[in-house]
Amino acid sequence: MATDYDELRTDVKESQNDSLEALKTAKAPDAKSVVLELDEADVLDGLTPGGEFIAEELVVQVIPQADDEFTCYSCFLVRHRSQKVREKDGHGYCIECEG
Repeated sequence: MATDYDELRTDVKESQNDSLEALKTAKAPDAKSVVLELDEADVLDGLTPGGEFIAEELVVQVIPQADDEFTCYSCFLVRHRSQKVREKDGHGYCIECEG
């Protein structure tokens, strides 16, 4: 006897019908409860997973590119000029990207 492997098994069909009936009879949430849940989620947005609020600024010192450095046009990393292999249309490429 040939078996159709693409056809759903009978237990899967029954569970799909049961879940469809359960969805039809389930009570949908009202609009007010949804708005309250969203408001509660907005309050928690500023918190870390541990539940504490961190209001620190990240201070980073930006060092400008030196005269003996270039930015690889492929990987966008700043590299020493000794790592420049090729220059095309005014853009330099590093050893790793051209390797």
